[in-house]
Amino acid sequence: MFQVAVLISGKGSTLEAILKDQKRDSLYEVSLVLADRPCEGLRYAEMEGIRTRVLPRDQDLSRKILEEVSAFDLVVLAGFLSILEGPVLTEMSSRIINLHPSLLPKFGGKGMYGMRVHEKVLESKLPISGCTVHYVSEVVDGGSILLQRIVGIKECHTSDDVMKKVSAVEKGALIDAIRLLAKEERIYESVTECL
Repeated sequence: MFQVAVLISGKGSTLEAILKDQKRDSLYEVSLVLADRPCEGLRYAEMEGIRTRVLPRDQDLSRKILEEVSAFDLVVLAGFLSILEGPVLTEMSSRIINLHPSLLPKFGGKGMYGMRVHEKVLESKLPISGCTVHYVSEVVDGGSILLQRIVGIKECHTSDDVMKKVSAVEKGALIDAIRLLAKEERIYESVTECL
């Protein structure tokens, strides 16, 4: 089974969507939820019988995360607010994904999160926005792009309007990325067994 760890910092609405999808056809299994602060999402994970842990936000956070997730096939940042750095990024290369609320490489990088992103998109006068699922690397929002979802924003007059349009496609994009990687792993395992 394709093992997934999810890192959260808040309500856990994305985690909830992932767990609902997981029950559909068991392509993957979320068996660990880590948080960088006590949060509502942990309670939801515990109600679902998933192991949880809060790791303190200090200089050892990335090392502690690596200790917890090194055996996992995939780590999903689902509203995780801390920045990962150091060995967790090199040792888990191509096994950590994140969702960013714009069409990277535009409107990404340090300090570009939440409403700041949507404000910049609106200021740009572009007719589209969307979200990007990307691999996490040493460069904030700089990892390889896995997939993107595009939405039209011509009718949007406020950054809140843009946020609502983008939010409508974010969870589906992240779930599609997880499913894509889990299926790819199954194909790889099947080919390896045949050899």
